[in-house]
This record gives sequence, structure tokens and C-alpha cells, in this order.
Amino acid sequence: MRSGTRCADHQRAEGLREQLNMDVVFVSEFQDGERVFRFVDGESEIDVRVGDSAPLEQSYCQRIVEGRAPELMTNAAAVAAELKLPPTPVPIGAHLSTPVVLSDGRVFGTVCCFSLQPNPALRSEDLSRLKGCARLVARKVEAQDFLDTLPFEND
Repeated sequence: MRSGTRCADHQRAEGLREQLNMDVVFVSEFQDGERVFRFVDGESEIDVRVGDSAPLEQSYCQRIVEGRAPELMTNAAAVAAELKLPPTPVPIGAHLSTPVVLSDGRVFGTVCCFSLQPNPALRSEDLSRLKGCARLVARKVEAQDFLDTLPFEND
């Protein structure tokens, strides 16, 4: 991926994060039982950086991919309490996540975004935007546009 493409991808991610009024958007890869952060845009009290990883079973991501948690949570704390989701380093207010599914059906990881405050304005249309982003990531992964440049700096 050329640096111009990287910059355009970063601008798209930043635009999506801002449109959704979220603190952070990221792409994770599921690898050997870990969730590895491959792209991160935004900042919060949860310091997430490219290359960081955490056990997959301790993430919302795994439960969402398995269908045990909703992809759209306007008030994640209420959902987390109800579904007994794993604790997060700081309380998550709103959370959107969708799997990155490759053409052969394998799950690469997820595209997620979250904010520290609940966001009752989030709608299914917002999740549809995130799903579009996940399809784009899947195409880039399959074209090796994404993986050949990892880890890469966020422009």
C-alpha cells in the first residue's frame, strides 16, 4: 500500500469515527487466540495502539462474532451487565463492532468503534456504514494491501 493510500484510509477511518461520534475506531485481527490491533484511530482513556494484543476470550469482539452479543450497543454498560460480558479497563459507553469476513468465509477479525459515553443516537444505518468498512478491509486483506504493510504507522 502506498503512503497516499494509507493516508486516504486513515482519513476515511477518522471521518467514520467522527460521523459516528465515537472516541476510537480500530481494526483487529484474530491470531492464535489473541485480538491484535492492526489499525487504530482516535484516543481515549483506553490506550490502544497498533500492534497491541489481548486475549480474544476477554473481548467483546469474540462474543459479537459468535452472535452472543449485539453488534450495536448504544449503552454498552447495560448490555455488558445483562450478558455478563468481560470487564473493560474503563467503562465503555457505546460500542459498534462487525466481523471482517473473507471471501472463503474465514473471519479475519473485526472493525470496531467505541466511545466512553453512551450514544443513544446510534442507529442500524451506522452499523451498516461500519459493515461497509469491514467489507473494504476484507478486500484489502485479500489483496495483500493491508497485511503487506503491517504494522504501519497511523498517518
